[in-house]
Amino acid sequence: EFLNPVTCLMEVEAPRLAKSAKPGQFLIVRADENGERVPLTVCDYDKEKGTVTIVIQIIGASSRIICALNEGDCMADVVGPLGQPSEFIHCTDSELKEQRFIFIAGGLGVAPVYPQAKYLHERGAKVDIIIGAKNKEMLILKEEMAAVCDNLHICTDDGSYGQKGLVTDALKELIEAGNQYDEIFAIGPMVMMKFVSKTTEPYGIPTTVSMSPIMIDGTGMCGGCRLTVGGETKFACVDGPDFDGHLVDFDSAMK
Repeated sequence: EFLNPVTCLMEVEAPRLAKSAKPGQFLIVRADENGERVPLTVCDYDKEKGTVTIVIQIIGASSRIICALNEGDCMADVVGPLGQPSEFIHCTDSELKEQRFIFIAGGLGVAPVYPQAKYLHERGAKVDIIIGAKNKEMLILKEEMAAVCDNLHICTDDGSYGQKGLVTDALKELIEAGNQYDEIFAIGPMVMMKFVSKTTEPYGIPTTVSMSPIMIDGTGMCGGCRLTVGGETKFACVDGPDFDGHLVDFDSAMK
């Protein structure tokens, strides 16, 4: 299903992966024998049906080939689950019910936010979500996100839908209005996650960011996703993708 002209949602039959997947993890697909390895976040999974859902944005040749596949077609490889799952899966349901989380999803970051918000919402946690996009056309999964949170806030750069402006502006307004959050999750473009972390730092609110945008090989072999977290060298693919946003050296990671 095409969610907009350049973004495709796909349900992939992968029973073993679906059985093992947890919120925060990712997989790697290769369309054909000559295709490159493309890391994609697990947007959703159904253990009973044996399927995982992925969301892909057409950027280059490989993503275009993947999005051109039809129902019944096969990919050369679907590998996963990879990476460390979200830390909150180690909390009990009673612990989660006492907490309030807010997710900030920028662009395609909506896809990885969905399974995490869904997991928490199903266990009684209070969940708020801010979605940011360039314009109304680029917004994806609005209804699905609304179903897994208590409050959904939408921002667009041009004001064509929801609040006009940046997600950091909406976040600051919510915090200064007296909303208290136990943890903030930011997933999206690197520059967005950097400024979300800078916004929350003065308030001392724990902030987790997903460093999946810088992954290449996805298995710790290539070193392309090397980053500095709290002065230590980490690999986004095997040590993450989630890290403390206040400790990540975003400038070096973006370089």
